[in-house]
Amino acid sequence: MDKSVSAIYRVDDSTGLALPLFEYTLPAGFPSPADDHVENRIDLNQDMILHADATYYARISGESMTGEGIFDNDIVAFDRVLPAHDKDVVVACINSEEFCCKIFRDGHDDGGRIRLEPANPEYPVIRFTPGMELQITGLVTFSVHWHAKRYGRHLRLNRLQ
Repeated sequence: MDKSVSAIYRVDDSTGLALPLFEYTLPAGFPSPADDHVENRIDLNQDMILHADATYYARISGESMTGEGIFDNDIVAFDRVLPAHDKDVVVACINSEEFCCKIFRDGHDDGGRIRLEPANPEYPVIRFTPGMELQITGLVTFSVHWHAKRYGRHLRLNRLQ
């Protein structure tokens, strides 16, 4: 079984860094004329975290979730209050010993057998059999993926170690 969560961190919602939010969406296709309009300011702690006391961050290890846009060394936020439903990405604990990040499948399409699926076909599905224990630790609400590769993925992640 692959270990896909290498570390878990508590959210620190006491920090505040409100950054400008552009009024217009940015096309990912053809470029459009640049606009200097700023709509408001956005603080990711306030605007993306629904339950600060129940939200944690986890660092991902491995490539089993690449089909969901979650890559090795990315950070995911997961909310322990929000319920998980079929096809949601979750952080789960298997047999009270190993955390992983997978797609939760409630078993309605597999004869009632709950399973955790990777988002990369090169990794195995985890099917739960009698005697195995599954605890959904939290619903993944968003992920953070570093794009400025020339500056190194370690730039800010070292702070979390």
